[in-house]
Amino acid sequence: MRVLILGGSSESSALARALAGRSSIDAVLSLAGRTAAPVSLPLLVRTGGFGGIPGLVNYLRASAIDVMVDATHPFAERMSGNAQAAAEQTGIPLIRLTRPAWQAQEGDRWTEVADMRAAAEALGEIPRRVFLTVGRLQLAAFARAPQHFYLVRTIDPVGAGHGLRAACFIEARGPFVTADEERLMREHGVEVLVTKNSGGTASAGKLEAARRLGLPVVLVRQPAGRQAAMSDIAEVIAALEAHHRLPALRGV
Repeated sequence: MRVLILGGSSESSALARALAGRSSIDAVLSLAGRTAAPVSLPLLVRTGGFGGIPGLVNYLRASAIDVMVDATHPFAERMSGNAQAAAEQTGIPLIRLTRPAWQAQEGDRWTEVADMRAAAEALGEIPRRVFLTVGRLQLAAFARAPQHFYLVRTIDPVGAGHGLRAACFIEARGPFVTADEERLMREHGVEVLVTKNSGGTASAGKLEAARRLGLPVVLVRQPAGRQAAMSDIAEVIAALEAHHRLPALRGV
C-alpha cells in the first residue's frame, strides 16, 4: 500500500519512523521545504510544493497513492485545505494526524486571539519586552508594533526584511524544557510571551515557564473548521492497516 504523508510536524516525523521498514506499507514523506535542515528520517522524503490542488491530484494519481495522511502543522491551513480537496476529487482516503490544542491551567494568564495581527494589537501601546515564538514567516505583523522589544526564536535564520526595529534573534530547535525556558525569559527580562496554540509537548515548556513567572501569554488560536483528526500514531497505523485489508475502500 502506497501512503503519502504530508509532513511538517513532529507527529509526521514520528509516524514516518513508525512506518519505516514495514513490508506492507510503502510511505513517502512530503515536506514543504521551509526548514533548511529538516531532521533525517528513515524513508523516502520529497521536498517542495505540489502546485496547488491540481498538482497534488496529479501527484496522487501518478504515484498510485492509496491513502493520504495529513500530518502538517496545526496552522498549515492551505496545505490541509488542498489535501481535503484533492482527496474529494480523487476518492483517496484522507487521515488527519494532529495534536490537541493546549488548554489553560490554573495560574495561566492567557489572551487568546484569532491571528497574528490581533496578537500584535493585544500587546498594547506601552513598550514591553516580548518573547516571540510564532515562526519567521509571521514577523511582519509585529513590525506594526515597533514600540516593543522582541526576543525572536526560530529554527532557521530570519534573514532581512522582517521589519522589526528592536529585536534579538535566537536559532534553536526544540524540544525545550521548562527550566531552560524560564532561565531564558529571566535573562532577557521577558514581560509577555506570544505564541501559536500548536499543542503537543515539544514546545509546551514555555507556557509552564510563563505560568511559573506569572507572565501574560498572547496565544493565537488554531484555525477553525478543519476536518476531524486522530492524535495517536498507533490509531493512524491501525487505520492504514484497515485500508490495506479493505482494497475496495481505496481511491481510484
